Order: sequence, then C-alpha cells, then structure tokens
Amino acid sequence: MLKGHTAIITGGSRGIGAAVSEKLASLGADIAVIYAGSTELAEQVCRKCEETYKVKARAYQCNVADFEQTKEVVQKIRADFENIGILVNNAGITRDGLIAMMKESAFDEVIDTNLKGAFNMIRHTCGIFMKGKYGRIVNISSVSGLTGNPGQINYSASKAGIVGLTKSVARELASKNITCNAVAPGFISTDMTKDLAQDNESILSAIPLKRAGRPEDVADAVAFLVCADYITGDVIRVDGGMAM
Repeated sequence: MLKGHTAIITGGSRGIGAAVSEKLASLGADIAVIYAGSTELAEQVCRKCEETYKVKARAYQCNVADFEQTKEVVQKIRADFENIGILVNNAGITRDGLIAMMKESAFDEVIDTNLKGAFNMIRHTCGIFMKGKYGRIVNISSVSGLTGNPGQINYSASKAGIVGLTKSVARELASKNITCNAVAPGFISTDMTKDLAQDNESILSAIPLKRAGRPEDVADAVAFLVCADYITGDVIRVDGGMAM
C-alpha cells in the first residue's frame, strides 16, 4: 500500500514512534527513524522493520528543536532514500509542573521540541513533497492540547499549538496533494506515562473504555491518515472516549 514511499518518523525509537515505524513498514514504506537518545533502541526498530517487513530502514540522530540540524538530517535522508512522501511528527518531551513554580526553561524546552520541532520538520520536507506532488503529514498532538491539563501548561500549550499548525499547513498545502492531519492520544502506556502509575485508577475511571491505550492504537490511526486521500486538517482522538 505504501511501497515506494519513505516515511520519516521523529521520536521513532520507542513507544508510539516505534509502533508507528513498524506499522508503516508493515504497509511497505521504507522507514527513516529520527531519535534523540538511544542509538541502540533506534537501530533495534530499524532491524525489526527490515527483517520482518523487508523494507529499508535507517536511524538518524537529531535534535528536532534545532532548525539547522533538522535541515541537515532531511538532506541526509533524501540522499539515502529515493522518495520521501510521509512525515510523522511524534517527538515530544514533558517537563511537568504547576505554573506558579514552572521555570522558564521548562516551558521553552517543551515548546521547542514539541511544537517548533514539528515546524522544523515540515519546513524542511514540504518542498520535497511539493516537488513530488504528494505528501502525507501526521502530527502527534494530545488530548491535553484539546482540554488542558493541570500541571502541564507547557505540554498542553505545545499540543494545542500542534492543532493550529496542522490546520494551517493543511490549508496551505492541499492544492499540492499534500494532506496534514493530527492524532490526539489520551492515556497511552509508554515510558512517558509510567510515572503516572500510582494514579492509574483515577485516570482509568475517566476513560469510558476503562483501559489505557497501546502505542499500536495510535499507530493504527496514523496509518489510516497516511493512507487517506480525502482527509486533511482533521484531528482524530485516540483516547478511549476520555475527551468526548
């Protein structure tokens, strides 16, 4: 279904990003995993994609908050792969805290990675998509960006910004056969949420489906949007009904 296309997945070495990488590989896409931390984890994802799904996969270390680094990594990916047609902006961090005590650096770091990182990657790939007259962009937002969340003003602001970014990009690039959509996960079992384990009972009670989501649940929604030709500027919640 996606054979002949290369998908770039930021934050692709673990959690939701790893699940997205493997899902798109299962549909035939070649995979470019962008990661910030563990080379070993990124290479494990690439090996699984290659061995299980027989696609080409490569890992690239990059700080997505850095405009020049993202420009360079996109150039590297373009040199290594014939065709880039898919971008999934998944890289994200948290620096939780109440606004009365939050340091400026905690706000800036989250905005720079989560929101500016998505801008950087779209900025450096959109020309490739426009030239090829094809592009599928999926940005990972959050229900926190739709409803707000105490103790996460930086994270919620960044994820709300993703929604606005998504809709504006969708309007700008639609005439070039480029779609841009977002997925807003709820409580998903990943490394990022493991510190909330003690609050699981109260969190699950707020979810109509009464369970945490899996990274694969989010990956399925991403794959749907990547394969959809007539959906753009939309936000799909993957939250078990948490924010309805």
